[in-house]
Amino acid sequence: MQSRASNNSEMSEKYKFYDPDGIYFVTLTIVNWIDLFTRPDITHLVIDALKYCQKEKGLLIHAWCIMSSHIHLIISRSAKDSLSEILRDLKKHTSKRIIAMLDQINESRKDWLLASFANSTDKIKRNRNYKVWQDGNHPTPLARVCNACEIKKPNHYPISRVLFQ
Repeated sequence: MQSRASNNSEMSEKYKFYDPDGIYFVTLTIVNWIDLFTRPDITHLVIDALKYCQKEKGLLIHAWCIMSSHIHLIISRSAKDSLSEILRDLKKHTSKRIIAMLDQINESRKDWLLASFANSTDKIKRNRNYKVWQDGNHPTPLARVCNACEIKKPNHYPISRVLFQ
């Protein structure tokens, strides 16, 4: 029987960006699967951050889908920053902005959201007050996701709109 530590090590090794020039399917998830992207203003905040990463950090977005509690992306890069670094910076920036936005908007769940984000930091030293995103992004090389698909680099699609029902 394997110890928990070795299982965590295996998980850590399994989901990484091994090919710096590869195309990956990733998922960015809000802690506790909280439905945060039901608010257009918060969703647009994240879209603006993705656009910034496209323009300034070389993030290539081949496909994307924002769900109520998570984001699916098919991404690659065109600059020196690694995908891991780009997503780390994206999460860090949007976490701060989301927390600040909750103080500015009329959100009926504000106290509950902040308490949930605060409770998620209990055992994490790097996060002092709030944790918005789950750790990791489960990068999967696109070839594993869909062997029959062909997405040619450097085609990337600008994020231009979001539809809400």
